[in-house]
Amino acid sequence: MSDYDVIVIGGGPGGYVCAIRCAQLGLKTACVEGRETLGGTCLNVGCIPSKALLHASHSYHEATHNFTKMGLMGKSPSVDFGKMQEYKDGVVEGNTKGIEFLFKKNKIDWIKGYGTITAAGEVTVDGTAHKAKNIVIATGSEPSSLPGVEVDEKTVVTSTGALALPKIPKSMVVIGAGVIGLEMGSVYARLGSEVTVVEFLDHITPGMDAEISKTFQRMLKKQGFKFIMGAAVQSVDTSKGKAKVNYKLRKDDSDATIDADVVLVATGRKPFTDGLGFEALGGTISKRGQIETDDHWRTNVAGVYAIGDVIDGPMLAHKAEDEGMAVAEVIAGKHGHVNYNVIPGVIYTAPEVANVGKTEEELKEAGVDYKIGKFSFMGNARAKAIFQGDGFVKLLADAKTDRILGCHLIGPGAGDLIHEICVAMEFGASAQDVALTCHAHPTFSEAMREAALACGDGAIHA
Repeated sequence: MSDYDVIVIGGGPGGYVCAIRCAQLGLKTACVEGRETLGGTCLNVGCIPSKALLHASHSYHEATHNFTKMGLMGKSPSVDFGKMQEYKDGVVEGNTKGIEFLFKKNKIDWIKGYGTITAAGEVTVDGTAHKAKNIVIATGSEPSSLPGVEVDEKTVVTSTGALALPKIPKSMVVIGAGVIGLEMGSVYARLGSEVTVVEFLDHITPGMDAEISKTFQRMLKKQGFKFIMGAAVQSVDTSKGKAKVNYKLRKDDSDATIDADVVLVATGRKPFTDGLGFEALGGTISKRGQIETDDHWRTNVAGVYAIGDVIDGPMLAHKAEDEGMAVAEVIAGKHGHVNYNVIPGVIYTAPEVANVGKTEEELKEAGVDYKIGKFSFMGNARAKAIFQGDGFVKLLADAKTDRILGCHLIGPGAGDLIHEICVAMEFGASAQDVALTCHAHPTFSEAMREAALACGDGAIHA
């Protein structure tokens, strides 16, 4: 039996970051992880492998569509999908081994296996009990199921199966128009698949700024996506080798079907708490399956904390990381803090989509008097030079104080550009503060300054 200051259950972004921060703060720390590699869903079958395939497929698209426009002549490349998968696997291996190195560097014990909280201050792994003054649950999430749809990870797949297909399907149906479905659909659409998205709502990317959402859908249609909106999937039949998706249109209650080689079920994720033993100890779990915590990530079980996808809030790796660092600070007797009003979201398609803070719809509903600063990437020389001038930046600021309330953009490098506004919002900056800050030319970031200028006397290049 080993004694620790902290045992973290789960080695994903929230868990491994929490463990590292705990160790840095002088706490004797262990992390329980059942996978053969650290990094959780994100590094193994989520964020990292999907970004590798997104990069590879975007590079292929550039070579086949834009190289000749720039005078880069020659035979267009062909796709060796097996080699692409090897590249993706190599990226994953490099990252997961990096986390293992960080554990050794920080003297964190990796307890291999799946942990169960068997008593207060006790985590049992494969029959061996480990004592800890504090336990942090960071067990993450798993894909949500859909009634009438049986996943086999071959013909009907989740994001996990979509990352490891043996070949590029001629046709793919994506159930759900959220981030995961659109990113993975984008990979296969660029590689030649006919991609059709079936969505229950009448718009894509639920919760996103409506203007960005409409623009994004229009761009995806240009890229070859097909959309069936307002459709409720009833079942998927795979009895004849291929998949037949049966759905009902909400507008007239009519039935319809669509065939596909592969069906990707991308209808969201749910907290993973199987075998954890938390409820058996009297732990409180909400109706949505989330572990309930207070403002310091404490559960109602003494000495037990919870972070990441398993608790309330957006299921984002960086949100889990922030909580992991914050709860480590709390356990160490310091002040841990997460500003939930400044957590960016990114969709890594081409162009990228990013947001932080409030949407227009949320500000209207709250009765906040706001102003909009908008700037098109068509006015940005760098964006036009790389054939990505279709998007725009939309900055929302308080009409009276000029304080930045939110930002939404679609365009090149959006996932990196959004952090300028994140930092600004953390410091309570005004749109004028951003407008008066010198931005290097020519860069995509100039679009952010121009949007800020548009909140005042007007953008220069619009």
